[in-house]
Amino acid sequence: MRNLIFLGIFASLSLTSCSDDDIISEILTSELKLVTSSNTTGKISYTNLLSVNPTAISFSVNGTDNDGIFYNTDTDEIILASRTNNRLETYSGLKNAVSSNMDNLMLANFSASTDFNNAREIAVSGDKIVVTQDQAASNGDTNKLFVYQKSVTGYTLLNQYTLNFKVWGIHVNGNDLYAVADLTSDIVVFNNFFSLASGSIMPSKRVTIENLIRTHGITYSAMDNVMILTDVASAADATDGGLVIINNFSTILNSTANMGTISTTNQIRLYGSNTTLGNPVDVAYDYDTNRIYVAERANGGGNVLTFNFPSSSGNIAPISTRAEPGVAAVYLVKK
Repeated sequence: MRNLIFLGIFASLSLTSCSDDDIISEILTSELKLVTSSNTTGKISYTNLLSVNPTAISFSVNGTDNDGIFYNTDTDEIILASRTNNRLETYSGLKNAVSSNMDNLMLANFSASTDFNNAREIAVSGDKIVVTQDQAASNGDTNKLFVYQKSVTGYTLLNQYTLNFKVWGIHVNGNDLYAVADLTSDIVVFNNFFSLASGSIMPSKRVTIENLIRTHGITYSAMDNVMILTDVASAADATDGGLVIINNFSTILNSTANMGTISTTNQIRLYGSNTTLGNPVDVAYDYDTNRIYVAERANGGGNVLTFNFPSSSGNIAPISTRAEPGVAAVYLVKK
């Protein structure tokens, strides 16, 4: 039925100059928005990517150092992992702030400030929010995952898990959780993650990504079975970062043994001076428009980079670069 509907639409639009991909994207997408956080400015940004001239608008939040971010357009709420305040924070009123051009987001509620310290990424599944805690002296050098349940009044801590590896980026896919093992070339998966009891946990599978130096950002698209990882390589070098893209990911992961390696032959790799990737710390991807959005932390003090989805490896430049000081996380809203 969907194909028949498309055929009818294509016939009526056959005299336009748009490509089929542009038409499909316009039909299927009513909202396409990008939100970002910063770990230096006390600002978040919002961009309506469906605008004729998409322009980022910044809004103030309650701390200068923030990382993981999520936006729910139905409730008009931003969820933010505040590293300044060591808590999840909910901000409301973004749509009104955008339409009125007012910097007036309202802090609606927040989690307890005693649960985690040194938060990094967040991942959201329904009313569940997962937070990563990266080891630091302030938390006893403990790597953890926290699971909260969100309600209209705030957050309830449901579970917390101790890990034996450093953690940064995470991505929820159904009941499974993908995560990067920071300081390594590895990614892990926890199957049936939300069914695990609190305590120390081990991943269901851990694999190495060949020739990737240090994983950080991670996103997975179930619609086209694509995994995208960022490589910050040396944190002190603003020129050696990259992107690793794995098509047909679930099949490749299933065929790779625990503690095995996903070879470069199964990767599309973007590296080199043209990419301007030095410390890409987070990534988002839209399978309809085939655009990849990257939070590049090192170059120029912080940039949001947009790449076309590549068909092959190379030293490929982004199609757009937007300065955003301290950018730490990117999240794409698509409907």
